[in-house]
Amino acid sequence: MDKLYWLEQIKLLDRAKVGDKAFYLSRIMQRGYPVASGFVISADVLRQFLETLNSSESLVADLPYSSLHLDVANWRQLQQVAGRLRQEIITATVPPRWVSTIFQAAREWQTSYLILRPTLALSTVMQNLGNTSGLLESIFCYCDEEAIARALKHTWSQLFRARSLLYWQRVGISLQQINLAVLVQPVQNAIASGLLYTNSAGWKIEATWGLGTAISQGDVLPDTYYIQGDTGVVLERHLGNKMLAYRFNDAAAVDASQSLARSVLTADNTDILAYVLEEAQQKQYALQEEYLQQLITLGNQLMSELGKSFTIKWTISEETPVTPGRSTLANKARDWFPHLTITQVSSPQSVIPNLQFIKGLGAATGRVTATAYVIVNSQHRPEQIPKGVILVAPTITPDWLPLLQQVVGIITQQGGLTSHAAILARELGIPAVVSATDATIIIQNSERLLVDGDRGEVYRIREDRVDKKGEGKNQELNSHHPITTSPHPLITPNLPMIATQLLVNLSQPSLIEQVQNLPVDGVGLLRSELMLLSTLEGQHPNIWLIGGHKEELLEQWTEQIMRFARAFAPRPVFYRSLDWRSHEFSSSTHTPQSMLGDRGTFSYISNPAVFELELTALATVQKAGYSNVHLLLPFVRSVAEFSFCRQKVEQAGLTQIPQFQLWIMAEVPSVLFLLPEYVKAGVAGISIGTNDLTQLLLGVDREQGQLTKVFNERHPAVMGAIAQLIQMAKTAEIPCSICGQAPALYPEIIEQLVQWGITSISVEPEAVERTYQAIARAEQRLILAAARRKLE
Repeated sequence: MDKLYWLEQIKLLDRAKVGDKAFYLSRIMQRGYPVASGFVISADVLRQFLETLNSSESLVADLPYSSLHLDVANWRQLQQVAGRLRQEIITATVPPRWVSTIFQAAREWQTSYLILRPTLALSTVMQNLGNTSGLLESIFCYCDEEAIARALKHTWSQLFRARSLLYWQRVGISLQQINLAVLVQPVQNAIASGLLYTNSAGWKIEATWGLGTAISQGDVLPDTYYIQGDTGVVLERHLGNKMLAYRFNDAAAVDASQSLARSVLTADNTDILAYVLEEAQQKQYALQEEYLQQLITLGNQLMSELGKSFTIKWTISEETPVTPGRSTLANKARDWFPHLTITQVSSPQSVIPNLQFIKGLGAATGRVTATAYVIVNSQHRPEQIPKGVILVAPTITPDWLPLLQQVVGIITQQGGLTSHAAILARELGIPAVVSATDATIIIQNSERLLVDGDRGEVYRIREDRVDKKGEGKNQELNSHHPITTSPHPLITPNLPMIATQLLVNLSQPSLIEQVQNLPVDGVGLLRSELMLLSTLEGQHPNIWLIGGHKEELLEQWTEQIMRFARAFAPRPVFYRSLDWRSHEFSSSTHTPQSMLGDRGTFSYISNPAVFELELTALATVQKAGYSNVHLLLPFVRSVAEFSFCRQKVEQAGLTQIPQFQLWIMAEVPSVLFLLPEYVKAGVAGISIGTNDLTQLLLGVDREQGQLTKVFNERHPAVMGAIAQLIQMAKTAEIPCSICGQAPALYPEIIEQLVQWGITSISVEPEAVERTYQAIARAEQRLILAAARRKLE
């Protein structure tokens, strides 16, 4: 390790060695903006470190000169290789003289804690990294030699995580082209932290109490400010949901009884504590007016350096940061912005001409090319959306469904694989990419996009990239990546027979004709709340009842259900009664801050009128001669709730025909303990909702795309719960279905479901064929295994 690169001294020629994140921070620091001092451990140091790993079985030693050829589609191999690579790095020894050099430099700051930020660049200008958000994370550590060495190895090892290796290969980047440097900076407790987004349409500021970890890990809904960029006028303020905050445990400011957990971003025993904010503080904006105005002033000044579109991360420290012993650039900035520090600058469009690629999560399969329709503020739902566009929005709630009928693709900044945007796109059969960070900032309205829902990639097709012959990059993209023209692929003829029932999840009557001839045994989940959205015309059913339109609503409700019953008869249709989280419906009279809202059967007890009307509609369908419709109760928390609903069902006359079945969704963890009691109370079957079951078991919000690594429906706790539910259902001699997203997203678990004894699997239409094939393979393996046992 020849030297450290201090931010105050980085030159243009150093960019490949220090990476883009450090390079842009150094640019604005050297122009007098408030950036904390720091130094970079160059990418060459990582190469030298890898060359020291010369054991006879080394997996890493030749990586600087190898593309690491492996089958990333084989997830078992990918996980095994990634695990061995990272283990070899973490167990190796960093040369003591390197560690000593780093430690001696960091001691100048007289700080207890450091943050190590990965900073990437490519060795060639012909390619672009795109959005690598979520691949490499910052690491906190104590300022001592042992902790620094450990944190440095953890930072380096992230380059070889499974999702990193998958990403590099999918975007066509070999490992020897990647320069991974590490920016080291002092870090201290913060009053508030957040982000500032700017573009020509307007600005947005997000803020939360304490360290920015709360936002990056998705633990809070931050305060949001919408700013008119040219004047600095605050147009709107929205108070977030900020129950938690993070800080270093180096003071008595946080009572020990309030601390919850250490952050997962620590590589050692650094005490980063999550603590519960006082209720009064939760109801306050994290940004004092003084600091808000400082941010707006800073944003206006940065526009002269970075152009109109950029993103910065910022923090307001509890003490005025100083930079002893080095250049006074950072200290001079304190005259204008005391306490305020810029911690990260996005790669601005104005200085990266090839920013044509945005990375997110592939949420719905397919590819499409169309113009973008950008909505910066999701809280203001538009009246209509033009036909044939790709919708770009921060997030999408269920009541957007009527607007999506003419949309050909969806991109959201937030949300995971089980978010509403993902589910709606899969049912509508249109490509979708979610968790595409800064999408509404980077993408301009009406520009051409190619959305790849399989890879989770968005390509910005620039018209000025067409060559003289008219055959530019956009044609190249289209020629190599044909656009999916059919929302639901044709089913392969001569499919094998399967014993496990395959059902389909539906909500839109417009899809009935496409779906009814698929090789499915019925509808396993008819989402009533989505089915009704176009009928309700944006109003909650309560509004219809209060306005005296009960009979009109009943007639339309009945007709909608009857369309599904008629199309699939005599195959069963499992109709799930209304399950709105109250904050998801624009005209709801409730505005709770709860992630869950007033949902499921509990809402029927507090307001039975809508549920009673729903049951009347079902009874009318039944009296019309359709005995194939069954009722699925959502989000049942207790036996008492179920008994209340059963009584209402009986009063409506639904149980008068023997074919009728009353099921519950198995998605609240209490069902793991109460299922025998539910069966005694009259439950005839269960359907496992893996989306809610996962978020409640693991304590993560499924709408937070940055938590995808935590929201894992294959987590041992989730798979254990599913196995337990199937076994309990077999013991109780009732059917057990699964209708969450897990089988469609992770077909590899289907073999386990079949082996455990699942009676039916229900998936979106686009997943029917691959699920059918997966069930057939699983059943054939079980038959073969049983035959072999008989021969032994």
